[in-house]
Amino acid sequence: MNFAKTLGLALLGSALVTGSAVAQQKTIKIATEGAYAPYNFTTPDGKLDGFEIELAKDLCARMKVTCEIVAQDWDGIIPALTAKKYDAIMAGMSITDERKKTIDFAGPYGDSPNGFLVPKSSPLAKMPGTGESYNLGTQQAAAEKAIEATKALLKGKTLGVQGSTIHSAYADKYLKGTVDIREYKSTEAHDLDLAAGRVDVVLGDATSIIGTLEKPEFSKDYVLVGPSVTGGMLGLGVGVGLRKEDQELKKAFNEAIQGAIKDGTLKTLALKWFKVDITPRS
Repeated sequence: MNFAKTLGLALLGSALVTGSAVAQQKTIKIATEGAYAPYNFTTPDGKLDGFEIELAKDLCARMKVTCEIVAQDWDGIIPALTAKKYDAIMAGMSITDERKKTIDFAGPYGDSPNGFLVPKSSPLAKMPGTGESYNLGTQQAAAEKAIEATKALLKGKTLGVQGSTIHSAYADKYLKGTVDIREYKSTEAHDLDLAAGRVDVVLGDATSIIGTLEKPEFSKDYVLVGPSVTGGMLGLGVGVGLRKEDQELKKAFNEAIQGAIKDGTLKTLALKWFKVDITPRS
């Protein structure tokens, strides 16, 4: 018997019907943060928008289901998934070994390095390594040498970073003792403190920083600097967070993501929202 074609109902939090590449549940509830532009954000009229909102709708169309996208604070987003308050997470979440202890992932559907956001008038704007790219997984020695080279300028500065992220873990491992690390609930909060002069530098995902630099209050006076680092503890790219038991839903998402990659939809959305292509490279 062809299981994928004849299964019928499978339990994915709530009943899912799966075909060869399609979950046929009436609705899949997807959580996003709603405060991580341009991946996801909340518009002034209260609507969710951004790269992941458009991508989620495209993936659900491919799976022939209806998406219900809900906002969830970052610090509770994984516990609420495991508590079955929704079926999936699309919130700029990187696939890491640490997170895979608790949940599973489909994808990745994006890959982006980290970087530093600083005022153009700051000495930090001349940070070494700017324009250089390193992978902690395959170029660990070179990457760590480049990170070490940033410390002379960073020493004694105050660094803002969103808590419970790969970037906060990176800061703790490589920059603790060099900078005063302040963790924030959202990227919007540390951006505001940077603009107010309460922190000297922000560490985050480069594509999120690009989104910040498109805002009028940041576009003229701030710049993205530092070595572009991916891989290793920074994960395997951004993916869809899922409960470990929901393997049929994982399969459906993976097939939908591959479809969006192959027909260029993912690249089109990435260029729209980030101005760069973040399509994962095999």
